[in-house]
Amino acid sequence: MIKKAYGGVKRWIHYSTDFTLVPLVDVKRTESSGWQWFGDDPQIELSSEKSVLLKGFYMLEVEVANLKQSVNACLYAAINSQFNSLNTFKLPISRIAPGEKMVKRICYFDGLVDSFRFDPSDEQGCCDQLSMKLVKLTESRAKELMLKKLPGSCASDISSLELYRAYDNVFGKMYVGDYKSWIHKNETLIAPISQAILQTLADFSLKPLVSIVCPIYNTQPEWLIACIQSVLAQQYDHWELILVDDASTNLSHFDVLKQYSELDDRVKTIYLEKNGHISAATNAGVEQSTGEYVVFLDHDDELAPNALLEICNVINDYPDAKIIYSDEDLMSENGERITPHFKSDWNPELLRAHNYITHLCCYEAGLLHSLGGMRLGYEGAQDYDLILRASAVVDAGDIYHIPKILYHWRMVEGSTALSSGAKTYATEAGLRALQDYIHINNISASVVHSNKENFYKVSYLLPKKAPKVSIIIPTRDGLDVLKPCIETLMDTTAYKNYEIVILDNGSEKQETLNFLKELSEKPNIQVIRDEGEFNYSRINNLAVSHSKGELICLLNNDIEIIDQDWLSEMVSIAVRKEVGCVGAKLLYPDGTIQHAGVILGLGGYAAHSHRGLGGDSSGYFCRAQLRQQLSAVTGACLLIRREVYDAVGGLDEAFQVAYNDVDFCLRVQALGYQNIYTPFATLVHHESKTRGEDSGAEKTKRFDQEKALLLNRWSSLIHTDPFYNINLTRGREDFSI
Repeated sequence: MIKKAYGGVKRWIHYSTDFTLVPLVDVKRTESSGWQWFGDDPQIELSSEKSVLLKGFYMLEVEVANLKQSVNACLYAAINSQFNSLNTFKLPISRIAPGEKMVKRICYFDGLVDSFRFDPSDEQGCCDQLSMKLVKLTESRAKELMLKKLPGSCASDISSLELYRAYDNVFGKMYVGDYKSWIHKNETLIAPISQAILQTLADFSLKPLVSIVCPIYNTQPEWLIACIQSVLAQQYDHWELILVDDASTNLSHFDVLKQYSELDDRVKTIYLEKNGHISAATNAGVEQSTGEYVVFLDHDDELAPNALLEICNVINDYPDAKIIYSDEDLMSENGERITPHFKSDWNPELLRAHNYITHLCCYEAGLLHSLGGMRLGYEGAQDYDLILRASAVVDAGDIYHIPKILYHWRMVEGSTALSSGAKTYATEAGLRALQDYIHINNISASVVHSNKENFYKVSYLLPKKAPKVSIIIPTRDGLDVLKPCIETLMDTTAYKNYEIVILDNGSEKQETLNFLKELSEKPNIQVIRDEGEFNYSRINNLAVSHSKGELICLLNNDIEIIDQDWLSEMVSIAVRKEVGCVGAKLLYPDGTIQHAGVILGLGGYAAHSHRGLGGDSSGYFCRAQLRQQLSAVTGACLLIRREVYDAVGGLDEAFQVAYNDVDFCLRVQALGYQNIYTPFATLVHHESKTRGEDSGAEKTKRFDQEKALLLNRWSSLIHTDPFYNINLTRGREDFSI
């Protein structure tokens, strides 16, 4: 609700305007040049030295750093200095992770706008930096960008204003509240012991004893009390809590240990005479544990009330479970819950990039003892080392993920929850743990630090004899994109053992035919002429049948090669026996992300991960920049071994244009192969330039048929993509709640 306007007519430049932000209501600047806002209607005035009125389409760009929590921001535009609800532009900004974030949306001003107001949130919050500007868009450019935001839901011949209404409606649907709202909606009934919970407990055929091991060192008493209380509050009560004091020098928490060990005989306390650090202290607790399963808890963190209940739910459903992990969130020192991490199901490739498992993690006791517990010398990354070693001996089918927030990780000074650089020894220990894992499992690779703390890059080695790659490029005219595609491929690609197979599906322009003739005379290029009706699956299958390579690379003719190592990177992954499809990171010509893997269920079917973010943006918990297993990758640049391509029968020609790559990847996955997205192969994609937009009644009918076919064939996966999370949106591509 708009409470008031503010005086003074402002006029802005038509092309690009950087605003000066002036606190107006319930907003103040901090001493460190940050921003704080209070109450339920904080307001910031946007001012500029320019004096030109605005009308038409503009791109609003907001840059924010270290946003404390997700916010529902809003831009208000005034005509004749009067604000009203018709000129309101909603902009939800999710707090993905600490750091800088750029968010954008298109705004349409239907009259001459003379002043602006920005409301950063509808509740109190803060950030370190905040800046914004408006950039003028032509109507055609605005329409192009809006169509990208609405994949498959709007025809290209719709008017710009009708399209804008659909586009604006998307932001309204996104405007669903922050994490606090999610907690209120999803966890209201967790704490009380309801009749349903009592019935669940009664129905358990297995009621294992769960040992909770908690090392303690110089803990603040109030945090230790909160930690222990979170265990006492568990809905499942068959547990033991083993508190291991690691020869603390500050004895202020000893009264707490004494009080709780006397209060409840399930609470056991161990006092070590010599400080051995966290691995030794944890092992001391494990040695004294008697439970069939072991859970680890840090001394200043808290368990959700249903944590053990959910774990035992899994154990009852899957008695062979060896490792069980959950989602988690961060918690401020005063107990405010922020920044949830909704995780992927078991994802070994992602684990090789960082410890995405962290908390809560439960191990079957026999497995834990067989591994020897925590290894000394890996302190700071002892849990990462443990999960890596465990994953090498446990079948993937015995590792279970609970998509619920069961652990609250407190952000305290010196904790990696607050800053990944807080413990520099931790990232070094993590690197050694990963190097050990690579070596012990005879993986042909090297490991180095990435440019982010506690993240790593595994570089897989190419075979001594480089396998031949058949690069399949379908085309129909479009010389303006085909020529740079071929030329950059040949001039830039460092990997040399390849052939190019161009499938010419009815080119008519003489300049294209001349170019193809020239190419056909080169020793490693063959051009195949096909006069049949366009069917992306059919023409790719036809081209593959004429190829000779051990590996097949499907490549759109509107791809531009900008990375000399793109093919080397993809080949090094595709040759691994467990891998099926390999997909690259694709950028729009403006440098923003077009593809960082495919997420099932987005838009009701499937869509690209992190589309529209800056090319170097981290994305959700850095996932845009990490190699990982996904259900599918785009066929615009996809590499696969020929034997796997043949095993699934190639692309299904029932999918003439849309979703053929998604269906292909899912059939490959169904055979037991892993589909891998790699950000270390980066190309530019001039999306769909040669075929144009897929509009018209006949094309719309075909598109609907292909959507229905995909949904009918893969409905269970589309509804619950194992590499996404049921708590994340299906309406956007940014992993927001």
